[in-house]
Amino acid sequence: MGAPVRGALVFFFLLLAGAAAETAPEEPTLPSAAADGAASSGTTSGTGAGTGINSNSVLVALLDSHYTELAELVEKALLLQTLEDAVGKHNVTIFAPRNEALERDLDPEFKRFLLEPRNLKSLQSLLLFHVLPARLPSGSWSAVSHPTLSGEEVELAAAANDGAMRVAHAAVTRPDAVLRPDGVIHGIERLLVPRSVQEDFNRRRSLADISAVLPTGAPEVDPRTHRLKKPAPPVPPGAPPVLPIWDAMAPGPSIAPAPAPGPGSGKHHFDGHSQVKDFIQTLLLYGGYNELADILVNLTSLATEMGRLVSEGYVLTVLAPNDEAMARLTTDQLSEPGSPENILYYHMIPEYQTEESMYNAVRRFGKVRYDTLRLPHKVVAREADGSVKFGHGEGSAYLFDPDIYTDGRIAVQGIDAVLFPPDDTKTAPDTAPVRRAPAVTGTRKKNKLRRGKLLEATCQMAGILGQRLRFASCQ
Repeated sequence: MGAPVRGALVFFFLLLAGAAAETAPEEPTLPSAAADGAASSGTTSGTGAGTGINSNSVLVALLDSHYTELAELVEKALLLQTLEDAVGKHNVTIFAPRNEALERDLDPEFKRFLLEPRNLKSLQSLLLFHVLPARLPSGSWSAVSHPTLSGEEVELAAAANDGAMRVAHAAVTRPDAVLRPDGVIHGIERLLVPRSVQEDFNRRRSLADISAVLPTGAPEVDPRTHRLKKPAPPVPPGAPPVLPIWDAMAPGPSIAPAPAPGPGSGKHHFDGHSQVKDFIQTLLLYGGYNELADILVNLTSLATEMGRLVSEGYVLTVLAPNDEAMARLTTDQLSEPGSPENILYYHMIPEYQTEESMYNAVRRFGKVRYDTLRLPHKVVAREADGSVKFGHGEGSAYLFDPDIYTDGRIAVQGIDAVLFPPDDTKTAPDTAPVRRAPAVTGTRKKNKLRRGKLLEATCQMAGILGQRLRFASCQ
């Protein structure tokens, strides 16, 4: 019985050996020439399916090219895998803006919008708008609308005169900058912005999409009527301000410095800070008024305050003393706290006056008193020697350089002296007679008060009733 069992075991092992021989792996074969050509062209289906991009691909050329700004944006937008998949399926054409177009020529606000994390889809749409899903070298250029990887179409055209290639509104400055088997790169002069990205940018800037709750103050009670105060009606754009200019001014230098301009109150219809900057620049270019410009900008904060007032809708006329007049100021006149501000406040008129309007006024009325920002002092103007003269006596000044700067909100008139308001502390001259009260002596009789008949009769009745001493008028 042992012999049959031994034979069955031998037969079983022979069957296992035969099955192993049938399932053994075949010898590896070398790739054919056709397969090598397909791999080098980058058109195999496995290029974007995990086998990696070819070193001769147009994407590698883009990352190694001098279009560094575009390559950085592609990496920030997380589009490398998307472009690898696109190259794996078909050839591509990339329009690459020059670095200067993305660094200096691009609007900073728009660039900030693109780099915000919440606007990643807008950045991806912008970059995919620069990629065509086809290989389009300059030799096969045609004036047609071509679809892009972003889903929108871009207009391709050629200029009629010089035959230059154009993409939308950008000229192709370097056609065929990079040529590869799976794509081509053309250099263009500026960034292409699709309509969808432009609409997203405008929608972000629109205040209608901001759902923040505006802060409102507590209700105020009118102490006279004991009722809630009604809010002031809205001021239409361009209307004069409601408050007087003295109430709108910042606190004086002895209380606090002028505040910085706020974020906006809805009444800023004018760019006052730009206008003040322009008039100060005009003073410097005109020459002879450097000292006044230095005091406005460096020694005080009046330039900022003037810009805020003009932004609120106020107008100003500045009587600007020249450098010779400012040089005559003494150290004592400028050393006291707040003295530079007080001097310049007296030279600012809260009206818009040109040289012609001032001269016509003094010719018609003789003397004209103009309000100044230094309350309650006013500056007097009169006609003298065919010009306008300001001030009194020795402290007067002539209109020396008319209309140095006039823009409808700020007028600057050059004068040849520094004006000072009249000193109210000066007493009357000593030659004036002094009236004194007469001296009272004991020898002089006291004037007897004269009583009326009605009072006399009342006192008599009070004497009859014994109540005379209770009334002081009857004593």
